[in-house]
Amino acid sequence: MTKAALLESYGQPDDKESGISPLVIKAKEGSRGAFNLLIGLFHEDIFRMVYYRIRSRMDSEDLTQDIFIQAFKNIAQLKTIAHFKSWLYRIAINRVRDFYRKKRLRSLIGLFSENEGIDVNDIYDSGKNNPDPLENEIRKDFWHQFEIALECLSRMEKEVFLLRFLDQLGIKEISQALFKSESTVKTHLYRALVKLRKNAALQNFFN
Repeated sequence: MTKAALLESYGQPDDKESGISPLVIKAKEGSRGAFNLLIGLFHEDIFRMVYYRIRSRMDSEDLTQDIFIQAFKNIAQLKTIAHFKSWLYRIAINRVRDFYRKKRLRSLIGLFSENEGIDVNDIYDSGKNNPDPLENEIRKDFWHQFEIALECLSRMEKEVFLLRFLDQLGIKEISQALFKSESTVKTHLYRALVKLRKNAALQNFFN
């Protein structure tokens, strides 16, 4: 069944921001069809979130698949339907952290070599070639400067900033995903913005 047909079968409009709760309810009841639709709605966002953090397309694809498998296995435990998005991001954050813990462990015992560098330009074009070489260079340079600027942030400041501006989660959703109060999230976000605004290379980003 196509995405449009599946949405129609549940009486839902074809957009991500509306009609999610009935699908989550169906998925909690064990409906694979409803959960597959949820995957379709959130797959690109979760993949982008993971890919930016680990920079390996193959590993990102594997992790994204694992995140949704874990979500399907545990969705019955989701207590608040409206918190599905933040709950899904919480699973993703934990899987990324687990990925790095395993990576460090393998490095210590000599069974894992560092990944080759991957062009951050791929983050938004999903591997499609951009016909404008100049635009590619400008974008590549921006992301290079952006990554350097992020080094001035603490781990939590960086996580909150990325979730807010790269992954486009709201303050409440970030709070739920990180198990932090909204005031704590706002404090970390404010500190991150203050630090980043001082970086000359990112002035156009904030203006």
